[in-house]
Amino acid sequence: MTGSTHRRTAFLLLPLLAALLLAACEEPNTYVEPPPPRVTVALPLVEDVTEYLEFTGRTVPYAYVQVPARVPGVLETVHFEPGSHVDADDLLFSIDPQEYEAAEQAAKAELARAEAREVETQKALARAESLITRGNISQASLDEAAADHLAAQAEVLVRQANLRQAQIDLGYTQVRAPLSGRVGRNLVDVGNLVGQGEATILTDITTYDPMYVYFEVNERDLLRYMERNRSEAGQLGEAGSREDEEIEVGLANEEGYPHKGMTDFAESQVDPDTGTILVRGVLSNPGREPEILPGLFTRVRVAVAQRPNMPLVAERAIGFDQSGSYLLVVNSENTVEKRNVTLGTLVDGLRAIEDGLADNERVVVNGLQRARVGAEVAPEEVDMGSLSASALEAALRAEDAASEEGTQTGSRPTTE
Repeated sequence: MTGSTHRRTAFLLLPLLAALLLAACEEPNTYVEPPPPRVTVALPLVEDVTEYLEFTGRTVPYAYVQVPARVPGVLETVHFEPGSHVDADDLLFSIDPQEYEAAEQAAKAELARAEAREVETQKALARAESLITRGNISQASLDEAAADHLAAQAEVLVRQANLRQAQIDLGYTQVRAPLSGRVGRNLVDVGNLVGQGEATILTDITTYDPMYVYFEVNERDLLRYMERNRSEAGQLGEAGSREDEEIEVGLANEEGYPHKGMTDFAESQVDPDTGTILVRGVLSNPGREPEILPGLFTRVRVAVAQRPNMPLVAERAIGFDQSGSYLLVVNSENTVEKRNVTLGTLVDGLRAIEDGLADNERVVVNGLQRARVGAEVAPEEVDMGSLSASALEAALRAEDAASEEGTQTGSRPTTE
C-alpha cells in the first residue's frame, strides 16, 4: 500500500514540476514599439508659374445673315446643297425672270424714245438760236425751245434711272450669297411665290472663320486686370492699358486650353445689374469642317501675372481643416510637421503654393492617414514631377501598351 501511494503522488507531481520547469525557461514579457509607418514624400517641383483668370463663355459666329427674296416671283431653282460651304457671290436661288426681262426691255425702249426726243429738241434749239440772231423769231420762241431741250434731257435721266431699276430687279432674280460660309437648308421649296408683300427668307449663311467667344468678367477680376495693366504701363513709361489680350480657350470635351486667340472688344461700362463687363475674343477657325461651332460652351483663361520659382505639389497632398488648406512635411528627424499654406493656380495637375512652404521641405504625398503631426515616420522619396498629370498619363499609356503587347504575345500560337 505504501509503494502504491508513493507512485500516485509522483504521478500527480510530474505535471506540476513540468509547468514549473517551462515557466523557468520562458523570457519575461516586454513591450516592443511598432516600426514607424511608411509614407511617400517628395520635394516640391519649383517652376515659373503663370497666373490666370478663368471664365466661361459661348461661341458666336463671326457673321450670320439671312438671305431674302428681294423681288416677288415664283422660285424656280435651288443651286446649292443644304449645309455645304458657299463662297461670296455664289448663285443660291433663281426666281422666274420673265417679268423682269420684259420690264428691262420696256425701260430700254422708253430710254431710246427719250434720247430721240432729246436729239430733236437739241436741233430745234440750235435753229432757234440761229434765227434769233437774224431777228426772225421772238425771244419767247427761243426760251420755249431751250425749255423743251432741258425737259428732254431730264426725261433721259428719268428713263436711265428706270432702266437701272429694271436691271437691278432682274439681277435680284439671281439670289447670290452675300458672304462666304456654311449655308443652311432652303426654307422655301421650288414653285412657291416668294417676296410678295414682304421679303421672304430663303436660307441663311454662317461664317465660322474666325469665331467669336463672348465671356463676362466680374468686377473683382476686372479691377485686378486693370491694376496689372497700370503696373506694366508704369514700368514701360507709357500711359493707358493694352486693348488686345491673348486668351486661351477650351471646349467642354477638351483637356486644357488648346485654342489661342485675342480679345478685340469690350463693353464701355460695367453692367450695374450683374456687376460684370462683356468681353469678346476672336479665334482662328479654319477649314470647311471647323473645330468650333457657334453656340458652344467654352472655358476661357487670361494670363494676369508671372510668378517665378513657385513650389508645386500634387493635389493629393493637400488637406483641409477649419484653419484652411495645409500640407504635412517630414523634417530632417523624420518627424511629421504641419504647414498651413496658400494655394495658387493649377499647373499640369500640380498645385502652386503661394505661401507657407519652403522649396527644400519634403511633402507627404502618399500615406497621409498614417502620418500624425509630431510622430515619426519612415519616408520613401519620389520625384514630384512624376505625379504631374502629363507624367501620370504617359505612365498609364505605357502600362496599357505593355499590357496589350503581353496579351498579343500570350495569344500567339506556339509551334513545336
